[in-house]
Amino acid sequence: MTKNLKQTNTKEYTLYSKILLLSRNKLFYTKFSLVDTFQNRINLIFIHVSFLFNKIKRNKHNQSYEIFNQKIFDLIFKQIEQNMREIGYGDVVVNKNMKSLIKDFYNILLYCEKYNKKNFISKKNFLHKYLVVNDTKKHSINDFLIDYFNKYEAFCFDLTPDSVLSGELNFIYK
Repeated sequence: MTKNLKQTNTKEYTLYSKILLLSRNKLFYTKFSLVDTFQNRINLIFIHVSFLFNKIKRNKHNQSYEIFNQKIFDLIFKQIEQNMREIGYGDVVVNKNMKSLIKDFYNILLYCEKYNKKNFISKKNFLHKYLVVNDTKKHSINDFLIDYFNKYEAFCFDLTPDSVLSGELNFIYK
């Protein structure tokens, strides 16, 4: 019990909790027409955290940022694995899915590194690859979702690295 209390008081856990809140925003499932699935939520977490990782990556000279990134990475994947086990997935399925998720995460991270240089169609294709839309008529990512991530990326790059480390992630989409 003490270990869990200690874990929830860390800066990493604070930031992770804020990222979870962003990925569970009901806008994604109403206005943006995403399907509310475990996989969509994971990919939303990956996209949100990728912009933060890329922000912190720009401060290569500070090793504490690299350590923080690693701790966040470890926490995210530990939580995903724990959630899969709670759902009832067995060891073989969890291990197979974790390999796939890690690969997806790195692909998302690499794409988000140059997100602001990508054109609208490229962003739409990227989001369509990782997020499933609920609208059966369109089967397409809507413009609001692209606008959301454009604004989120700009928000992340306006943050100071120290504010990211302290979990000051108060993004509100307007």
